[in-house]
Amino acid sequence: MSLRFTDENFQSAWKELDEPQLDGGWELFTESMGVQIHRLLDKETGLYEYKVFGVLATCSAELCADVYMDLTYRKHWDQYAKELYEKDFDGETAIYWEVKYPFPLSNRDYVYVRERRDLDVNGRKIWVILARSSPETACPEKSGVLRVNDYKQSVALESDGANGTRVFMNYFNNTGGMIPKWVINWAAKSGVPGFLTDMQKACSNYKNYLQSTGA
Repeated sequence: MSLRFTDENFQSAWKELDEPQLDGGWELFTESMGVQIHRLLDKETGLYEYKVFGVLATCSAELCADVYMDLTYRKHWDQYAKELYEKDFDGETAIYWEVKYPFPLSNRDYVYVRERRDLDVNGRKIWVILARSSPETACPEKSGVLRVNDYKQSVALESDGANGTRVFMNYFNNTGGMIPKWVINWAAKSGVPGFLTDMQKACSNYKNYLQSTGA
C-alpha cells in the first residue's frame, strides 16, 4: 500500500497552531463563539477551502482526538451522520460516511482514509488527524446519494495550558451538484462552530457512553 500521508503533511497541520499560514489570498470569513474561520477561493472549482482556529474550553486534547476518531460514538451525537463505519473494501480499509442534507437536496456520501498520530514536538503533546477522499476504493455508489470524491481534512489538537484544547482544522469539500449559496454559507458560518460545540458536549459525555456500552 502506498503511503497515504507523509511526515510533512502532519508537520504542516500542527505548525498552523503556532503560525497560521494565511498568505496567498486567505480572507477572514467569519468569527463567532471564539472560532475564526478563514477561506481561500479555489479557482479551479469556484469553491472555498477553509481554515478554522478555535478553543474547546472544557475537554482535553487527547479526549478530543479519541472522540473524533470514534465513528460509532459519532453516530450518537452528530445529527447529520446517517451512516458511518470503517470496513475492508477489497483489501483496502476505508471509511464510509453518508451525510444528511436538508430537503430537497440529495444526501452526500464519502469514502475516505484517515490516519492519527500522537506527536511529541520538543516536549509538546500534539494530536494530528488527517483524512482525504479515496475514490480508488472499491465502494459502489448508492442510488439517490451523491458521491463526494474531492475531500480533505486535517485537524491538530493541543492543550490550551488549562483544561481545554486549541484546535486547528483545514478542509476542502467539493460536494458536487447544485447547492444553493445559502446552504454553503450556513455550513461554513454556523455548521462548523455548531459542530465544535456538539463535539465539546460529546467529549463531556464520552465517559458515560463508554461505561454504558461496556467499551
